[in-house]
Amino acid sequence: MRFFLGKNRKQKIGEWSKKLWSLLLILILGMAMGCSNTSEDSGEKQVIELRLAHFFPSTHPAETDLIQPWIAAIEEATAGQVKIVSYPNQTLLNADSIYAGVVDGSTDLGLSCFSYTRGRFPVLEVFELPGISYMNSKVASQVAWEGIKELNPHEIQDTKLLMVFTTGPGDLYTRTAVRKLEDLKGMEIRATGLSATTLQALGAVPAAMPQSDAYEALTKGVVKGNLGPVEVLKGWKQAEVTDYITQTPFLYNTLFFITMNLDKWNSLDPSLQQAIEKVNEEYFEKVARSLWDKQNEDALQYAVDEQGMEVITLAPEESQRWINLVQPIQDDFVSRMNTQGYQGQEILETVKRLAEQYNQEYQ
Repeated sequence: MRFFLGKNRKQKIGEWSKKLWSLLLILILGMAMGCSNTSEDSGEKQVIELRLAHFFPSTHPAETDLIQPWIAAIEEATAGQVKIVSYPNQTLLNADSIYAGVVDGSTDLGLSCFSYTRGRFPVLEVFELPGISYMNSKVASQVAWEGIKELNPHEIQDTKLLMVFTTGPGDLYTRTAVRKLEDLKGMEIRATGLSATTLQALGAVPAAMPQSDAYEALTKGVVKGNLGPVEVLKGWKQAEVTDYITQTPFLYNTLFFITMNLDKWNSLDPSLQQAIEKVNEEYFEKVARSLWDKQNEDALQYAVDEQGMEVITLAPEESQRWINLVQPIQDDFVSRMNTQGYQGQEILETVKRLAEQYNQEYQ
């Protein structure tokens, strides 16, 4: 009898042991799966922080009206997974080093002008050529963005281009009236890059200097005028030291970019890429392409109403005289493109076609 009870007791102990081990095994597997899921969830929600370098002051509309709202929209669209920190006023990279810095990873994103590294983007110079009229920055920006998509030049394939936008047309701001070509002959005008070549073709004497030096140079008479977007009359206070605005929508345009390091872009999950692309499209249409129009409108009203500047509109035949003189600059562009293996005339005609289309649509 004792033997039978001992055996029964052992059986019960064995059964309980099996149950205990089964329970422990379930708990261990459950914990392992929980850890696995936690790790997976953590990976999905990992925050990606990106740096954006640009040269505009922190108070400039490029930062306050475009960059900061765009950053917030991207963070919202990616459920907080992508956070961008802006470094304005060249605090991370100088303006002329920003594109190269995006390529080599010194910054994740960058905003600057293509023209700051002239020669690096030969095809994109077409969007700043004189002789092509843009009614406003909305037109010029739309032409540039669609034109770049259509042309797809090799020179920008080393980054992920997110959007472009422009100043739109620039005018002449002078101390003495410029109503015809003869008035411009021999006049010292502040200009840089392609604008200097343009003014030289018109008989003016270009003086290279940044906008930050133009006010003092105009005050002292070192230069007699400036070529640039209307915003400089208020933003850089040049309405205080000039008296006349000669409207020249066929002389000037500056093209800006926002671009991203290619490896960084490719490392993003496709769902994040799609979310960012959608925000880019929205902010290009809502803000970027017309960013300079609002600034130019405010500056023009300030210059005329508060500073008493006179606006001069060239007669059509007079405008054509100017356009004829800058035609060789377009011809030179076509020639250089052909020499480099591109279809120069086709590139130029693409931009002219788009400019005509959008000048009519957005006039």
